[in-house]
Amino acid sequence: MLLTLTLTFTLTLTRVITTALLILLPLSAVAQSVTTLPEPVARALAQAGIPESAIGVYVHEIGAAEPVLAIGAERSLNPASSMKLVTTYAGLEMLGPAYTWNTDMLSDGAIAQDVLNGNLYLKGSGDPKLTLENFWLLLRNLRARGVREIRGDLVLDRRLFAEEVFDPAGFDDQPTRPYNTGPSALLVNFKAVTLQFIPDAATRSVRITVEPPLPQVQIVNNLKFADGGCGDWLGRIKVDSQGNADGARLTFNGTYSADCGERMRSYSVLGHRQYIGALFTYLWREMGGVFTGQVRDGATPAQARPLATARSPSMSEVVRDVNKYSNNVMARQLFLTLGINGAAPTSTGSAANGVKQWLALKGLAVPELVLENGSGLSRIERISARNLGAILLNAWASPVMPELMASLPVAAVDGTMRRRLKSAEIAGQAHIKTGSLSGVRSIAGYVLDAQGNRAVVVFMVNHANAFNAQAAQDAMLGWVHNRDSSNCCGRLEQRRGRK
Repeated sequence: MLLTLTLTFTLTLTRVITTALLILLPLSAVAQSVTTLPEPVARALAQAGIPESAIGVYVHEIGAAEPVLAIGAERSLNPASSMKLVTTYAGLEMLGPAYTWNTDMLSDGAIAQDVLNGNLYLKGSGDPKLTLENFWLLLRNLRARGVREIRGDLVLDRRLFAEEVFDPAGFDDQPTRPYNTGPSALLVNFKAVTLQFIPDAATRSVRITVEPPLPQVQIVNNLKFADGGCGDWLGRIKVDSQGNADGARLTFNGTYSADCGERMRSYSVLGHRQYIGALFTYLWREMGGVFTGQVRDGATPAQARPLATARSPSMSEVVRDVNKYSNNVMARQLFLTLGINGAAPTSTGSAANGVKQWLALKGLAVPELVLENGSGLSRIERISARNLGAILLNAWASPVMPELMASLPVAAVDGTMRRRLKSAEIAGQAHIKTGSLSGVRSIAGYVLDAQGNRAVVVFMVNHANAFNAQAAQDAMLGWVHNRDSSNCCGRLEQRRGRK
């Protein structure tokens, strides 16, 4: 009898403890992975004409042993700009959040009576954000040191990055778009000029201004003033670009509506050496300096002495720009920096190897990973939803997690997510990197649910109708945020209902 009572008590106590644990444990720790899409997501995909065979979905609550949802998670897919998560996490861990890039000015000549008698060397280290303002400050620093006239050449030392074939028209036949600017160890102002279109109702004309106003960039303005709504203002402008060794010409035809107000657009039309030479000469003369030498590529002599240095923003600031605004050029620069190893110039191959070795050291096996430039602006880059999710889970436990998390666009708040989910409960509750190419739409990041638990979410679509995938991806984010109140989440909800 005593044995029976003891066994009964033990079994009852076990059931109580088990039930308590089930209630306390995270949902995904007790329920098996959901193997069907939540109904709102499936409906949105069907309306978009996207089959389940074209997607990769992975949702994993942080701290849980198993994912909440995994559908097509093993498929090797093009992630578009979500690949920037791999590049920026690698940058933060491999180089550190405080890492900076230096651009040095050196000379092999002496300064006497405000004259530099020798060449001026501009040595790059791949700074992703050497803007017009920072370049001006670098020259201003040199000018403040007493240099007015340079009696020598401006020598551009761009050797840190290997010379690789790069066609700015190769990706989408848009060679003047700044996002198609190729990487360089000496990248200045993204190699861009910014045009401002200014309508004048009084004269019924459209003026175009250029910043910086480089003489090597000629603007032919054939725009006609128009009435009516603004609409697709860029679609009504036809741009023809022609360039040679002496400069470039941009010709504008079409109409521009007064209702558009003032608009800006950036273009990349000069080569790296052309652009730096033109900008240096323009700014130096504007500062009252004299320069009549040549602009050429070359190596910095070992005996050259430093004159001035421009230091980039820190890595944590750079990854914020890369991820918040999906800056492809900065991502390429960062990616190549990850391949620096000894004296040999870094290349896309050495950078890809560096990232893969870093992943291997962290115990992350990603055999399907294909890295072309680390920015996602690629037709061949590949990763699976499961492994991108695994990298994000790993990042959550990393010391650099706060920097990576803060770099991601916040739903309905900023970056590439600022216009999405504004009226939804999830507004402000998700840090999501987006990706968009022709035939590709992706989201990847972290979602805070209504109970205060955070989950990794990855949702990639590779299909001709991918441009219609936003509703399905937004529905997925909403489902993850509210999933405890849904009726799709397995045995735990049923148990809670009975209790």
